[in-house]
Amino acid sequence: MAHRSLRLALAASVVAVLGLTAACGSSGPSALGTASAGGSKGADASVWVMSGVTQDVFNNSFASWNKAHADEKFTTESFANDAYKQKIKTAIGAKTAPTLIYGWGGGTLQTYIDAGSVADLSDLASDPALKGRFLPSTAKVGVVGGKTYAVPNNGVKPVMIYCNKDVFAKIGAKPPATWDDLMALVPKFLDAGIAPFTVAGQAQWTLLPYLAYLIDRIGGPQVMANIVANKANAWSDPAVAQATRMIQQLVDAGGFVKGFASISTDSGADIALLYSGKAAMSLGLTSTYQTIDTANPEFISQNKLGFAPFPAVKAGKGDPKDLTGNPSNYWSISASATPAQQKAARDYIKSDLLDASYVDDLLKIGNVPPVAGIEAKIKASKAPEYYMTVYNMVKAAPSFQLSLDQALSPAAGQALLTNLQQVFLKQIKPQQFVDSMNATIGK
Repeated sequence: MAHRSLRLALAASVVAVLGLTAACGSSGPSALGTASAGGSKGADASVWVMSGVTQDVFNNSFASWNKAHADEKFTTESFANDAYKQKIKTAIGAKTAPTLIYGWGGGTLQTYIDAGSVADLSDLASDPALKGRFLPSTAKVGVVGGKTYAVPNNGVKPVMIYCNKDVFAKIGAKPPATWDDLMALVPKFLDAGIAPFTVAGQAQWTLLPYLAYLIDRIGGPQVMANIVANKANAWSDPAVAQATRMIQQLVDAGGFVKGFASISTDSGADIALLYSGKAAMSLGLTSTYQTIDTANPEFISQNKLGFAPFPAVKAGKGDPKDLTGNPSNYWSISASATPAQQKAARDYIKSDLLDASYVDDLLKIGNVPPVAGIEAKIKASKAPEYYMTVYNMVKAAPSFQLSLDQALSPAAGQALLTNLQQVFLKQIKPQQFVDSMNATIGK
C-alpha cells in the first residue's frame, strides 16, 4: 500500500500520510539543505524523505544529528509518494541513490539486494547499541536470506476498521466480529441512508487490505506466503477465488459508498465521509487516524471514533489476530555511497534512529513507533487507548503480512493493483483474476 500525497494543505495535507500518499511531484528541498546532484556522490551523506506530516519527524532527527555532527552531515530532499518511487527507481539504476534509501521492504527490497544496490547491515543490526531496539515483527521485514538489509524508521501501520460510533449507535449495532456480521449490517446502514464502507477506489492500493485479509482469514497466512515465494500457480489456492467472490458480493450488496471508484485519497474525501457520518466504516492504515486528527480532531476528542480488527470468516483457517499493512518503513544504505557516507549513515542509525526524541515525535503525530519497551510513553500520550491498541495488535499478531503491492515484485504488484480494481468494478470474474495473477509468478 503505497504512501500518498501527504498532508499538503490541511485536508490534502492530511490525506497524504507518510507511507500512504498517491500524489505526484516533488515538494522541493527541505529546510535541511538540498540533496546534491547525483544522490550519494556529493560530499555529505544524503537522504530523501516522504513529504507530509512525518516529514517533520525525519527533519527533526536529521537536524539534531547535523547539529551534533558537523563532519557527518546529511542533506535532505522530500518527495510525495509516487514521485519518490519513480525517482528512486531511476537513481538506483543509475547508482546515484541517496545514502539512506527509504523503502517498505518486500519485493522492492529484494530487487535492490539482487542488484547489489544496498549494503549488508547485519553487523549493525547485531550491535549491542541497536540490537533489541525494534519490535521483532517489524525488524524481520528487513532480513532477507538471514542478512539484514533494512532497519525500521517509522511507525507501525497495521490495517484495521475505523468506525463512526454515532452511526453505529443510530442503527443499534456494534463493529462486526465476523464476515457474516458485516454482510448483515450492510442493508441496515443502507436503510438509514449511510454507506457501510468509504474507500478511495481511484487509488487502487486502498483496495488491497480487503483481498489480503480475506485470503488470510479463509486460507491462513501460508497462502500468501506461497504467492510471495513465487510458487507455481500459488494464486490458484481456493482461498484467492473465494476472497474475490466475497469482495464482489460486498460490492453487489452496496457495501461501498456510491461512486467509490472515482474517489481520491489525496484530498481526504474518503475519510471525510467517515467523520461526517455519511459512511460507517473505513478499512485503512494508521494514516486514517492521522487524517482525522488533523482535519477534524473533535471527532476523536468527543470519542466518536472507534476501531476494530478485520472480522473472522466462518470455518476459515486464519487467526483473527493476523494483520496486514506496513510493519514499518525502512532505511537501507546505498552500496554506491562512498565509505565516508556509509559510515555517517551507520553512525546515525546506531545512535539516533528511533531514539527517545524520535519516538516522542512519532507519537505526537499519531504514529506508534516499532520500538520495544515504550508502554509507559504510550500510556502518557495524547491517545493512549488508540496507540496501545495498535501497539498490542502488532506485538500479538501471529502473522503480519506486508502490503501486497510491496511484498510482491514491482511488476507483479502493479498487475495486482490493476486486476484487483477490475474485481471491485466487476470487470473481471474471480477465475480471470486468478489466471492473470498466476501469469505474474516469477516476474
